[in-house]
Amino acid sequence: MGSGVVAFNIMPKKAILCDSNPHLIDFYNSIKFGKITYNLVSLFLKEEGEKLKNKGQDYYYEVRERFNANKEPLDFLFLNRSCFNGMIRFNKKGGFNVPFCRKPQRFEQAYITKIVNQVSYIQTLLNHHDFEFKCQDFEITVKNTSNTDIIYCDPPYIGRHVDYYNSWDEKHEIKLNELLKKTKSKFILSTWHSNDYRKNTYLSTVWNKFKILTREHFYHVGGYEKNRNPMLEALVTNYKAIYVEKTVQKEEQLTLFEKIVGLNAI
Repeated sequence: MGSGVVAFNIMPKKAILCDSNPHLIDFYNSIKFGKITYNLVSLFLKEEGEKLKNKGQDYYYEVRERFNANKEPLDFLFLNRSCFNGMIRFNKKGGFNVPFCRKPQRFEQAYITKIVNQVSYIQTLLNHHDFEFKCQDFEITVKNTSNTDIIYCDPPYIGRHVDYYNSWDEKHEIKLNELLKKTKSKFILSTWHSNDYRKNTYLSTVWNKFKILTREHFYHVGGYEKNRNPMLEALVTNYKAIYVEKTVQKEEQLTLFEKIVGLNAI
């Protein structure tokens, strides 16, 4: 599933979104079943943002400790929006361990409004579309598809940032490849192709039997600005596909990656 933006963007009538991260699934199920609403998010972030402004990083780490103890989805949202680079990373014991972004005034009203609008959009979407959120391994997900389904796989990028919820290595990459070779469904896999320094060798070995599309993408994740560079992204498919480019002229026409979630899209 990742952040879910692919499903939120194409808006199919029915979708099953699966991820091994239980906190991500819990967050979206909380929206789906009304435990989290845009009004509640607005009130929560105003109150928590004020505490962050007054106490600084000490309060961020207080919330992080609280989340690791209680696993509340609103605390998960708070941490994701105020941690370093908006990363999601957990240690081997399952504890969220991303440091503070060092911006005590993170939750200004404009930023809260942006997040509330995102949640409001998802609420509306889930009211009109049949989306199911499941915490399960990719092997189970792929094996339970049919030839009328389209599978979109967004695993951690092997050889790059893999410390997401649980690590991703060559064993997982090969297992996913074996499953997708056998599937009767159409599939799309997102990964990285190359940057100025090296290439993803798995594309020419593990994935070399499939079609590959590429597109340049700027990466904002990196401890230092010099490490945030353009990279060629790849989409691997088992069918012939082409890009359809759109010219963005108005804010309302931004992709859901940018407009709804505030991240950068392929």
